[in-house]
Amino acid sequence: MDYSILRRWTFAVACLYLVLNLGCADEHRTVVDSRGVAVQVPTDIERVVTMSDGMIEGVMTSLGVQDKIVGLGSSSLQRTWSYSYESVSGENYSYDEGMNPVTYINPSFMDLPLAAEDAVNYEALASLDPDVVILRAGSCNFWVTDVNDENLQKTISTIESLDIPLVVLYGPDCYPEPDMSTISDEIVIIGQLFDREEDARVLADYIESQVALVKERTVDVPDSERPDVLMLGLSPSARSEGGAGVVFGTDTIESFFIEDLAGAKNAFQDTGYFKTVSAEHLLALNPDVIVLCTAAGYHPPRELYEASYYQNLQEMDAIKNHRVTALPWTPWNCAKRLEYPIDVMMIAKAAYPETFEDIDLGEWLLDFYMNVYNVDRDTAIGIRSAQWMDWTAEESPV
Repeated sequence: MDYSILRRWTFAVACLYLVLNLGCADEHRTVVDSRGVAVQVPTDIERVVTMSDGMIEGVMTSLGVQDKIVGLGSSSLQRTWSYSYESVSGENYSYDEGMNPVTYINPSFMDLPLAAEDAVNYEALASLDPDVVILRAGSCNFWVTDVNDENLQKTISTIESLDIPLVVLYGPDCYPEPDMSTISDEIVIIGQLFDREEDARVLADYIESQVALVKERTVDVPDSERPDVLMLGLSPSARSEGGAGVVFGTDTIESFFIEDLAGAKNAFQDTGYFKTVSAEHLLALNPDVIVLCTAAGYHPPRELYEASYYQNLQEMDAIKNHRVTALPWTPWNCAKRLEYPIDVMMIAKAAYPETFEDIDLGEWLLDFYMNVYNVDRDTAIGIRSAQWMDWTAEESPV
């Protein structure tokens, strides 16, 4: 079944129902959320509590309405991170001031009240007197793959019992099959909330165009020429359990990025999300390309090349050939956000360096940030640094 068609058909029917049957007073408008529920919200929304890891806040920033946020549902938007590593030769290297792009753009987020941590604080939420709460299922505090999850439904019903309008968005993992166009649906719903639907559609179209740019170049590559790409997380938790890292199976969004969008092969042809594997298993997989992701910390290629605890992996072809790259620092990335095309581009560029030779990654990133967040070049450079991607301006992925 084509779930994207079904989803859009349901959305259209719900909207038609609203037009024909509900009507709306001048002081309210009705928005159909990801559930297909018609939610009546004030026409002039001034106080918003968001519950996501940056997706909702990112879209609101792009639309220029982020100042309406009076409370957050994730402490990840109020943190900065630092990591350091020691090479086998004793050299230290460090990464400081890493953060979510929306936090870099909106430092005032650091001072906003927190309405949820491990669970929603309903008293704190009510005290903020929001005009609307926007909750994203699939974000880390509400991580589900089944939207009928008992805890999620209890959270939704409790917020609604407070007589606060609640708009629920579904992240990509909430659907039976991977389809990143669902992020575009989320963007449009947020745009409708703030009467910025046209701007929201422009944003959604731009993000989809950057993924299409990648897919168009790789879609016709014969299977025999598609490199094996391993998405690898150098999680210290995996090492403490006796493993070497974590990998992502064929049933994950990461695999969808590798195979369906970037046109390569997932080197790990098993199922599982954040699945711990041994050094022996990694050596047996021996991928052509390794892409390092955020995994209980930031992990640059030099950690895999130089750290003492990874010297037993140096015979892997990707390491010997220096075909290892690192995705941007992306804390609390339980559900992909506006920056997901960066991951797709980086996977494709690592897999097909000649095909994407004309893409200057450092400049492409700046263009991406400027187009997505409507910021100037200097701010885009700051975002690039906050995601620890300055190496792209130096063409040395370490």
